[in-house]
Amino acid sequence: MPTDVTEVPKPPAQVPPPLVPGLRGLLTLSVGVVLVAALYFGREVFIPLVLAVLLSFVLAPVVSLLRRIKLGRVPSVIVAVLLALGVIGAIGAVIGTQVAGLAGNLPQYQATVQKKVAGLQQGWLGEANRVLGKVSHEVQDATRKADAAGTTAETGPAGDTPKAQLVRVQEAEPSPLALAEKVLGPVVSPLTDVFIVLVVVVFLLLQREDLRNRMIRLFGSSDLHRTTVAMDDAAGRLGTYFLAQLGMNATFGVIVGVGLWFIGVPNPLLWGVFSAIMRFVPYIGAFVSGVFPVALAAAVDPGWSMVIETAALFLIAEPVFGQVVEPLLYGHSTGLSPFAVIVSTLFWGFLWGPIGLILATPFTVCLVVLGRHVDSLEFFDILLGDRPPLTPVENFYQRMLAGDPDEVRDLADAMLKERSLSSYYDEVALKGLQLAANDYARGVVTPAQLENIRASSRSLVDDFEDHEDVEPKGENKTVNPNETQTLAERSHPKNEAVPGQAPPRDALPEAWRGEAPVLCVAGRGPLDEASSAMLAQLLRKHGLGARVAGYEAVSRERIRDLDLTGVAMVCISYLDISGNPAHLRYLLERLKRRAPHMLVLVGLWPVGEKVLTDAAIGREVGADFYVSSLRDGVEACLKAVDAAGRSPAVPSGRRAFEVV
Repeated sequence: MPTDVTEVPKPPAQVPPPLVPGLRGLLTLSVGVVLVAALYFGREVFIPLVLAVLLSFVLAPVVSLLRRIKLGRVPSVIVAVLLALGVIGAIGAVIGTQVAGLAGNLPQYQATVQKKVAGLQQGWLGEANRVLGKVSHEVQDATRKADAAGTTAETGPAGDTPKAQLVRVQEAEPSPLALAEKVLGPVVSPLTDVFIVLVVVVFLLLQREDLRNRMIRLFGSSDLHRTTVAMDDAAGRLGTYFLAQLGMNATFGVIVGVGLWFIGVPNPLLWGVFSAIMRFVPYIGAFVSGVFPVALAAAVDPGWSMVIETAALFLIAEPVFGQVVEPLLYGHSTGLSPFAVIVSTLFWGFLWGPIGLILATPFTVCLVVLGRHVDSLEFFDILLGDRPPLTPVENFYQRMLAGDPDEVRDLADAMLKERSLSSYYDEVALKGLQLAANDYARGVVTPAQLENIRASSRSLVDDFEDHEDVEPKGENKTVNPNETQTLAERSHPKNEAVPGQAPPRDALPEAWRGEAPVLCVAGRGPLDEASSAMLAQLLRKHGLGARVAGYEAVSRERIRDLDLTGVAMVCISYLDISGNPAHLRYLLERLKRRAPHMLVLVGLWPVGEKVLTDAAIGREVGADFYVSSLRDGVEACLKAVDAAGRSPAVPSGRRAFEVV
């Protein structure tokens, strides 16, 4: 018989110092710098290409619709491109006509503005100007006197000041070629860009499937499923974003135009189109588009009522559209956080100017999609995505570490609206406690912090003593196939199933009718008692009495005094254990000597390295059940009750090691 030697706890290990950035990190940084520089210096080439790609996303549904009516690939593409060109030309014609009409009335508007300014100067504004002018005059006099004194000191009283000579520079007459370039250059350059964009759009739409297959072959031939999902996710998000934004901005422009028409602001059609275009710039575009109508209203109306009404139109319409209508229609279809939208707007605006302001959101959407599907680029999803930055497990551990049980309870209440209590314990609480146990073993959790975690865990279990372990009542708990999970969510799946229910006490086998037929023994880890308390609570909720005993209660010195009255099964809990541990084998030997016919369950929550998964090792160690979740632990106890009820001659129903 091996002897049981009490082990002396080892001091916590020290965490090694952080490593300096390696060659791979420096290479990644260098690649990022080169890409940004290439985007900046090559913007003349990249901007038309990117505009063509984004326009192809907008026209792809139109081409698909035309092909469904048997129009053919080439005719469908040509019709879609001509339709887009017609819309762009119509918008340009409207803007040109309206601007020309506005320019013809500028002298009249100038006279109105001069009268209004003159009226302001006679009031409080004129008084403020007089005060500022007086102060400015005094400052100029003092500066002039100081300059004169300095000049006298340098040149002397008799110094002669040289007279200024008038020099006239006469420019040479421009050549006909230079004159033509000066006149036609501003017109030819945009037309050239438009032509390049349209040509590229035609080729993209004609060879869309071929280009898609080439992209898959280039970037994801080793994982076709993930690459296909990523491309479909990006295309779906971009398509939804463009169509939704196009519809919303057009509606906003119509409302602005109609509102300005009712108010009486000239050229309402121009300002409606301008507002719809400017609203593609996130956050500030709509308000910037309101500056010109407000200024025009001030130039048209001798009073101030038109100015106030015009400003109120923009101050009311934009918040209603941005904060109410858009979330109701398509919510967070882009998957971006507000912070990401602001940062991306500033970044792309710096790189590519006004075009970058419009393209900022689509570019950032593509980066977030990459972060959700490519492990090495997950930081894009964390920094720019709209999903919670921490997983529920990390949130649980962080709040426990801070000693904040109230926020832990608040987060738990929110999660329990979507999952059962056993699911929350298994998939959040126990994994969070395991993070704490691992950090304590690494030496980064202090004893005071460990005590905070213990106290918060006890408080959490006590708070849920009256909470039933049932599946949440939801209208639709099916998984949306169009919703892409993050890498963290894929590593923490949700299982809402709950264990069964034990029969009433009078229907239980004789050995299970005590007040606490299950004894939950904590392992020797620093937080194993918390996991035992959770298991005992779940057992009570499913009809089996249970109580908790600490590891010291089953030590070699004190196991003789352990009260096993009415106990039919012992459940031992470990948060972190590996290999074929001797201390567990000796513990089970002591329990078998103390109660030979008692069932023993060993639970590892959750499984790190697989232990006791082999039946031979399990029988050697002495466990009857091995489980890896609290849910399985409760089901194993219920199975033992059922076995004892079917075979009353063998109360334990044991000697058959089982992995649940």
